[in-house]
Amino acid sequence: MTELDPGDLLPSDRMRTQALEGEISQIHRGHQYAEEGDTFAIDGTIFEVTDVRERTLGDLTDEDARAEGMGDLEAYERLLERAHENFEWNDESEVVRHRFERR
Repeated sequence: MTELDPGDLLPSDRMRTQALEGEISQIHRGHQYAEEGDTFAIDGTIFEVTDVRERTLGDLTDEDARAEGMGDLEAYERLLERAHENFEWNDESEVVRHRFERR
């Protein structure tokens, strides 16, 4: 079990605020940034990584998008296109889901 820098897992202030407010409970990243049981703190609130799983973009659902603070999968896709230069959604692209919860 490791204590993570929250910025490594949640790279923007918006995401960290949404985690504190309970609007985000997971994030998909292109690589694995944590192990199950790792923890991180945001403004004194401790979170624990509860599940780390390899997936593809094609596996994602509207439920996944909502768990990441978006209204639906289409909005999530648009966010990724804005956030990452030259990003193109490919259902076969591999990602890693990191789920977390307040301790």
